[in-house]
Amino acid sequence: MGSKIRVGILFGGKSAEHEVSLQSAKNVIDAIDKNKFEVTLIGIDKSGRWYLNDASRFLLHADDPKHIQMQHANEEVALVAGRQGEQLVSLATANTTDKLDVVFPILHGPLGEDGTIQGLLKLANVPFVGAGVLGSAVGMDKDVMKRLLRDAGLPIGKFITIPVQKKNKISFGEIVQELNSPVFIKPANMGSSVGVHRAENEEQFNSALADAFKYDNKVIVEEFIDGREIECAVLGNENPVASVAGEIIPHHEFYSYEAKYIDSEGAGLQIPADLPAEIMAQIQKCAIETFQVLNCEGMARVDFFLQQNGKIVVNEINTIPGFTRISMYPKLWAASGVPYSILIEKLIQLAIKRFEREKNLKTEVE
Repeated sequence: MGSKIRVGILFGGKSAEHEVSLQSAKNVIDAIDKNKFEVTLIGIDKSGRWYLNDASRFLLHADDPKHIQMQHANEEVALVAGRQGEQLVSLATANTTDKLDVVFPILHGPLGEDGTIQGLLKLANVPFVGAGVLGSAVGMDKDVMKRLLRDAGLPIGKFITIPVQKKNKISFGEIVQELNSPVFIKPANMGSSVGVHRAENEEQFNSALADAFKYDNKVIVEEFIDGREIECAVLGNENPVASVAGEIIPHHEFYSYEAKYIDSEGAGLQIPADLPAEIMAQIQKCAIETFQVLNCEGMARVDFFLQQNGKIVVNEINTIPGFTRISMYPKLWAASGVPYSILIEKLIQLAIKRFEREKNLKTEVE
């Protein structure tokens, strides 16, 4: 057998979803095929510093989602642009550390899933798993995402965008005139249900708005859609494929952060979802169209509402979906015949193929 592919697992980060990333990273590291891949752990702490981590002790309270933390590491590193095969450099010695063949960013939320890390990895000339700069950026920004989907004729719910300069200039009454009540308030650039609230009166609306603006300078207010919560996983580059769809049956008021990552009984997951064949096919087709309209590659999870009349509505896309033990993305692929470790391998292969394809693009005018 040839030499192992050296994979940098990038995890942690400065966003409010730091702890989710730690859980996802733990699961990927546990499941990756060690016979095929040599793993380098790169942890980003909450201040944004990068460290090489030891796989045997990189987490504190690893099995407790409420208290999980990144173990302090001593070797601080940086990613350097333009040094083929020598991108990861120790800040203490200025020497190259482990060579990286590909990077698997398992970073959720801003400064990880929004195109910033993806841009850095492109500058460093290293293949990376998942969507590129544009797909990551528009997938993260719910306002831009919804406008692109609307422009492409895909079914979305009604929404209002409130930039920070207008946060005190719009009333709940004006919102209700447009969207009815209740409504959902979300930071435009955040995931994992962080900062998400349901509001059905002015007091709840004002409180929700104040909290959402803690996480972003732009907030989305969405109409309430009475429907089943259906999710579908997508995998691929130029010719993506969709998994079977699954259904989330929340035991909380809605599929909150706690229900997703802390309370293992927070939601029931029905995989595959109990759907007629034609509805399943329609959801899979719409998931692939959403993935392509938003310029995604590698992986994404597309979330839908299925209304009682059979109409499907695209809620959002997640370009680095959770990889925790109770996350939908790996479970959907497992139910579709792609086990966790094979899924990781496929994602790494897709990253390398895209990198090789992009290398053929001309960078000079003849």
